Amino acid sequence: MHKLTENILDKFSIDFLRNQVLKNAYGNDDTVIAKLDPRVLLVWYLFFGLVPWFLNDVVLLLGLFLFVAVTTKAARIAPLVLFLFCLGVFSQTGYLFIVALFFGGNTQTIAPILVMTLKVAVVSLASITVFSGLDPDRLANGLIWFGCPEQLSFSISFAYRILPVLMDEFQNILLSCRLRGNPPTRKGFFGKIVWLGYQVKLVIQSFYPLMLNTAKRSRTTVEALEIKGYRYALQNPEVKRMKLSMLKVGRNDGIFVALSVCWVLGCVALSAVV
Repeated sequence: MHKLTENILDKFSIDFLRNQVLKNAYGNDDTVIAKLDPRVLLVWYLFFGLVPWFLNDVVLLLGLFLFVAVTTKAARIAPLVLFLFCLGVFSQTGYLFIVALFFGGNTQTIAPILVMTLKVAVVSLASITVFSGLDPDRLANGLIWFGCPEQLSFSISFAYRILPVLMDEFQNILLSCRLRGNPPTRKGFFGKIVWLGYQVKLVIQSFYPLMLNTAKRSRTTVEALEIKGYRYALQNPEVKRMKLSMLKVGRNDGIFVALSVCWVLGCVALSAVV
């Protein structure tokens, strides 16, 4: 038990969390989903992100859930992201079921809670699949092609790109706080709980310097963008044409769309029969 506790604590270190986040954002360029056209992925996400909210059939929702689970597997999502997804969805479902029983519900409450859980699961897995398979440039280009304002698309792309910088900055601040602090002992079960609370306190205290350092760098970033002609490039149609020239719908995109349509129609037919 002692060795198991130490292994769990070692796994959930800052380096592990950073590697998992960066892997999910930048480490999926060689997957099947990442090779698809960003416009196809955005339209696909628009369907699987909105339509499930208007469905109440368990069979149809279960079929959609199985399909997005396969696409999530093909996208090679980081294990930490999948763990947080399962923890959030199923813990919330169990909590609602217990509350429903406490306020006079019965076993018939399982059906509506299951419908809600499937809706959240389908939309969440579709979101994870799409945004883990799109790098910042492809995501921004897809949004620009659909008429999204250039400032908004660039902001989303820039947020993706600055993520590694923020992670490194946060780790440096956290290490500085640890060097100045006096951590409690980790002996015994109670000592491990106190030590874990101390680590959480350091993480919370590190966010304020992180925001200050980010604000200091924002002026330098804006000046560098202006020197390179960022504002002029946004208003130049030739630059926009060059950026969007790499977008091409290929054979794999057609196969992916055909499989999605056939699967959805099959689920609708199965739901009607059942």
